[in-house]
Amino acid sequence: MARSFDDATRRNIAELCAAFTRQTLGQDAPALKHAAVAIALTEGEGGNGVALLLTRRSANLRSHSAQWALPGGRCDQGETPVQAALRELQEELGLGLGEGDVLGLLDDYPTRSGYLITPVVVWVSTRAAIVPNPAEVASVHRIALDDVEAEAAFSFTTIPESTRRVIRFHLAGQHIHAPTAALIYQFREVLAGRNTRVVDLEQPVFAWK
Repeated sequence: MARSFDDATRRNIAELCAAFTRQTLGQDAPALKHAAVAIALTEGEGGNGVALLLTRRSANLRSHSAQWALPGGRCDQGETPVQAALRELQEELGLGLGEGDVLGLLDDYPTRSGYLITPVVVWVSTRAAIVPNPAEVASVHRIALDDVEAEAAFSFTTIPESTRRVIRFHLAGQHIHAPTAALIYQFREVLAGRNTRVVDLEQPVFAWK
């Protein structure tokens, strides 16, 4: 059953995030560049339930162009992951949110391309229109939490280049891969009250650069 986009749901998700035992990897991965993404929760299509915001990156970007992604990017000098995630939401989608809208943080995830990503769960309290920045975002999509929590939403496969499992998020006939799929999967597990780790979930080879 769909969660209502209301204060009761916000409190419930905040409590689940608070109960999650987060793992950090910063001291263990000093060579990686720090980045943050927002798992931004908003009202679903047609006012139905809760959805998370997923973007399709601009085809003109130098790296990971045209790929599915959560809003986010590299942390600026002296910037915390929370500050970076909120800044990126403003820059990419025109959403002005504050630290009071943050519900929690998930595990750090190291990428093959040299980043350490911190996922920040954010409640989109503003009713302002989402305005994608065309320099960075080709399109933005509301993915219903019902679809994220569906039993068949995720699958795992293997590749010759790695001994680690490759995760895939199934969305409208497409496969979304890690890191995005891994972070969404962990959030799904948090919603179920589970401390599931995703650090060992692999990315496809095309995302290694």
